Amino acid sequence: YNEYKSYLSMLTGSSDSKDIHTVYSVTVAELDDGIAAKSLDNVQGLSIKQDCTSSISLVFLNKGSEVERFELTPGTSSCPCGKLAWILNFHDRTFKIKFSNEQSEREFRDILSNVRANKRAKISKFKERTEDSSASQYFQFYGYLSQQQNMLQDYVRTSTFQRAILDNHADFENKIVLDVGAGSGILSFFAVQAGAKHVYAVEGSGMAEHCKELIRHNKFSDRITVIHGMIEEIQIPEPVDTIISEPMGYMLYNERMLETYIHARKWLKKGGKMFPTVGNLYLAPFSDEALYQEVFTKANFWYQSFFYGVDLTTLRDAAFEEYFKQPIVDSFDPRHLIAKPIRHTTDFINDDEDSLANIHIDFTFYPHVSGMVHGLAFWFDVAFEGSQKTVFLSTGPSEPLTHWYQVRCLLGKPLFARPGQPIIGHVTLTSNKRQSYDVKIEMNLAGTTEKITNTLDLKNPYFRYTGSTAVTCGQNTTSPTDQYWGTTEQYTSGTLTQQQAPPANTTQGSGYNGYTKPFIMTPVNSNNNNTSNTSYNGSTFPDTTENY
Repeated sequence: YNEYKSYLSMLTGSSDSKDIHTVYSVTVAELDDGIAAKSLDNVQGLSIKQDCTSSISLVFLNKGSEVERFELTPGTSSCPCGKLAWILNFHDRTFKIKFSNEQSEREFRDILSNVRANKRAKISKFKERTEDSSASQYFQFYGYLSQQQNMLQDYVRTSTFQRAILDNHADFENKIVLDVGAGSGILSFFAVQAGAKHVYAVEGSGMAEHCKELIRHNKFSDRITVIHGMIEEIQIPEPVDTIISEPMGYMLYNERMLETYIHARKWLKKGGKMFPTVGNLYLAPFSDEALYQEVFTKANFWYQSFFYGVDLTTLRDAAFEEYFKQPIVDSFDPRHLIAKPIRHTTDFINDDEDSLANIHIDFTFYPHVSGMVHGLAFWFDVAFEGSQKTVFLSTGPSEPLTHWYQVRCLLGKPLFARPGQPIIGHVTLTSNKRQSYDVKIEMNLAGTTEKITNTLDLKNPYFRYTGSTAVTCGQNTTSPTDQYWGTTEQYTSGTLTQQQAPPANTTQGSGYNGYTKPFIMTPVNSNNNNTSNTSYNGSTFPDTTENY
């Protein structure tokens, strides 16, 4: 925990060093003529920093703050002292540095070897593509139990992962498993439930300590090993048969953890499994006048010429641009979509992690209704292609809601489309060092020359979700009230007829065994049930129940 706190503090602190190699938890003693003179109690950590020149420094830390700094050169005298310690001499001062574990000592030994060979210290792929401030915020965020709870309580997410693993137990039974970004360790527990021989749970945030505690409490310490670090920087002792992870962000690619997930393949045996196996990003044009006007009206706040005596109008254009650069995270009725979606697939087993740095998707949509095109809607699903069964986890607008919701990207200027008139264009996702993407949309209607473009910042979305789904207007061809209550009134040649049989639910796709009228059951204390133990199975009720 102290090592992690030092790491965060160092990342957010000011430094002339451009590249940060790593941070270690150490104890340090200063030597005098080869005899320990005093323990440096004010030194709790050690970092290796490398600036924009090839200069490499050893930095002693106290709670993330720099205490002293010494330059490591090919001429720096050093020698190992036991299994975990090294003695280093810097001109007139000598230190004994003891590391907290063998892995840290091995990494430090490799750094010294590179320095002696006058080589520049290797920077991990994660640090190459990630700003320090972004990494700090990222690991802080996932270090909170409240955030882990938010994900665990996503029933669709958690239960689908468990079902995919348990239904493919052949891919886990007596297997070595790697859990990438383990968090609380829930997927590691599922792997053990499926019979895994051993699981290596890798977690970069402070949640690693909570994960260890859960494993100890559940008596799985002999089968699950927690490794606190980043996949791109740690080592595991053996190849693995199966990799599990939940690496998806908003719009599938946000947070750029998919690259880390793919990077972990370096430990996967040939023919090994990855859960999930593929990811599909879907996109389709949508029409939602209410949403467009809502965002437009927000920007018009800055159109006030006498706000507490201040003229704000000079900032209105900047506000308009800013609001329309925000992807909108919420849920929506699929009837807002005016054309069939297209799909872009990423194969986690075969695609290269570098291919996710720039994602280009061409599209041609064929509207099935007339309407204004206000932007593009995005959602994703992932497939767990196991040896015994394929299981899908979907975040689509027609499926039960998840904590990913869906994402909609507005155009600053809508287009009017007619049925069958092709909408042509492309979407480009360009990665940035804030662990996200800039989303550029360009489209036009076939037969026209005007192109509409917008570039959005996926790192800065507008979280609009309320838990409810807005519906489109003018879609009902029968009375919604009568449909709900099980009767349909039809007007034929001015004559009113009534159908008593409850009609099938044709609008939602999933209902109550084909009926629109749900049977509401009131929870009761099971200890008071002294009569029938008949359970409700959708068609059978206890004898005392009055049917509608």
